[in-house]
Amino acid sequence: MNRYEKLTIWLKGIFDERIILKPASNDASFRKYYRLFDKKKTFIVMDAPPDKEDISSFISIGNNLYKDNIRVPLIYEVSLNDGFIVMEDFGSETYGVFLNKENAYQAYNSILDSLIKIQSRCSYKDIPDYSSALLYEEVLLFETWYLNQHKKIFLNENEKNNLAVIFKTMIESNIKQPQHFVHRDFHSRNLMKIGEEKEPGVIDFQDAVNGPITYDLVSLLKDAYFELEEDVVLDLVIRYWEKSIKSKLLKKGEFANFYKSFEMMGLQRHLKILGIFARLKLRDNKSQYLNDIPLVEKYLIQVTERYSELAPLRKILNKALE
Repeated sequence: MNRYEKLTIWLKGIFDERIILKPASNDASFRKYYRLFDKKKTFIVMDAPPDKEDISSFISIGNNLYKDNIRVPLIYEVSLNDGFIVMEDFGSETYGVFLNKENAYQAYNSILDSLIKIQSRCSYKDIPDYSSALLYEEVLLFETWYLNQHKKIFLNENEKNNLAVIFKTMIESNIKQPQHFVHRDFHSRNLMKIGEEKEPGVIDFQDAVNGPITYDLVSLLKDAYFELEEDVVLDLVIRYWEKSIKSKLLKKGEFANFYKSFEMMGLQRHLKILGIFARLKLRDNKSQYLNDIPLVEKYLIQVTERYSELAPLRKILNKALE
């Protein structure tokens, strides 16, 4: 019996024999999603193979977020051993579909309010810390998968040493930030446009950690799938900074210092993403993510041009882009 047959039998035990199940979406993990049609109501069904995905964190974090009045899907039914979940259906319009040049600024301002709400309300001791070790482990994907495997570039000892110094400085900056709830993929494809609601529906939160306050802000404003002009990003970071001070998430200080922390967080995230996108293609045969690499490369070139201490990394990136 394959997983689809097993899932169908489980669902028929909850609903009735006449359920209709259609593919809803896939993501970068091993999870699959279906839309279940039952009479006049629809549900989203997650299929997460237990040998590859653990749904317990999704359930625990989702329940906590729901209790804290964050717009996440209500979980109706669970088969923990099988890796099946039936949950609320937010529809099919992500912000990745909804956003365009005309509506982006207003939409992002509303999303910033939701991010502030999450960071202000959601403090959970039972989720991991975004430690220096984890930040460093992630950024190593850049050399292993993007440079070595994807670009066939192998660094000499001097380049490796320069990169190690940059990583150390970058991660020290990341860790010094105020630590709050971090979704880890707070971007347009994981935010749902639900009818006329201003607040986005938040999905794919199972990897949440306690970590740097700017991480989700970077995920949002320097999205690998939707580009904002640099002046718009700067404006929105200022607005977030002001809202955060008002909400007592941050102490008032020099905006330039906060912005550099934001940039150093983006550096960590985008180096990691290049490694992940290359790995998705080479290891998991998901070549569609190669289309998103150029924007991430662009973000990295921009930030390395702004800070002289990042010049060695810029040389490595330029070599990769030749």
